[in-house]
Amino acid sequence: MNILVTGAYGFVGKNLCESLKNIRDNKDKTRSIRIDEIYEYDINTPEEYLDLYASKADFVFNLAGVNRPKDESEFMKGNFGFIDTLLASLKKHNNKCPVMISSSVQATLLGRYAGSDYGKSKLAGEELVFEYSKETGARALVYRFPNLFGKWCRPNYNSAVATFCNNIANGLPIQVNDPSVQLELLYIDDLVDEMLDALECKEHHCDYDGVNAVINENGRYCVAPVTHKVTLGEIVELLNEFKNQPSTLVVPEIPNGSFAKKLYSTYLSYLPKEKVSFPLKMNVDARGSFTELIKTKNCGQVSVNISKPGITRGQHWHNTKWEFFIVVSGHGLIQMRKIGSDEVLNFEVSGEKIEAIHMLPGYTHNIINLSEAEDLVTVMYANESFDPAKPDTFFEIV
Repeated sequence: MNILVTGAYGFVGKNLCESLKNIRDNKDKTRSIRIDEIYEYDINTPEEYLDLYASKADFVFNLAGVNRPKDESEFMKGNFGFIDTLLASLKKHNNKCPVMISSSVQATLLGRYAGSDYGKSKLAGEELVFEYSKETGARALVYRFPNLFGKWCRPNYNSAVATFCNNIANGLPIQVNDPSVQLELLYIDDLVDEMLDALECKEHHCDYDGVNAVINENGRYCVAPVTHKVTLGEIVELLNEFKNQPSTLVVPEIPNGSFAKKLYSTYLSYLPKEKVSFPLKMNVDARGSFTELIKTKNCGQVSVNISKPGITRGQHWHNTKWEFFIVVSGHGLIQMRKIGSDEVLNFEVSGEKIEAIHMLPGYTHNIINLSEAEDLVTVMYANESFDPAKPDTFFEIV
């Protein structure tokens, strides 16, 4: 299959093309489609290439468009006019391959979009494609995008999320006039997944109730089914939490599929080089070191302990707190004894055979470096983050 992508160097085009390349190069084995050639067309591509690509394409993603012209008259030329040229090239070669076009919810011309020249140009492009489909029998897939966000989105252009991510990541100011304003947001990976579904004839369809998409398998339009409705205030609150993670070590709650998870990945893509790495506080003494690595709000924390040869660490117990000790380098012995009992449980551990050992509630425990020359490195998980006001830690020799 040969794929033509117009607007290939823009935000959506770049993400889509990279995913198509992964399929073409057999790096992504989750898709059943075969891709032979990817024709990338953008504003600086010689115009004659469009005709050549239109003659060979088996599927067209038209992502080209104008959204920030110097003159509003350019909307119709850039959005309607280019689609007209593209469809004319397909007709010339009697190429009836499917055509996907990116439109906008502004094409509804409803509410705050009423009278929008941009919306009018997008609506005109939609109708042109629908007429083309009726005339030729080619599949027409018209997507009205809401606000988009994700990696590689250009800040200070037409995405508030991109601007907020970039500015907060780089220590620049942001301006929010009304934190209660709600946006409908579509994450770039969800959009690309939908477009790849369209390649496999599995696109989702919808109709419109005002500006809202309503899933309908027989609908006139196509839609990415997963979007998020979030206020500007909620976005900024999350971004400030992400910004503070290097100092708090607290990883925010990012459930699978959540807006927070997608926004965190987006935010990280804007970090400058000097913020990609950050120092951790090492608590160092004659025995070695102890360093907290990651904390969570509700699921505890991860730390790393380095013990020098011959050193014994621990010798304490907890009422409710429990831990995993995972030796990743060196040779050691973990001992546990139930409070009130004389029986000692011994576990010899080594980086040569990595395993997790439970530190049980109500058991005093220690870890001994058995090596005479090598440090013992232990990754430790505790089911709760350390609270100095309630440490739940009591000294007792095993």
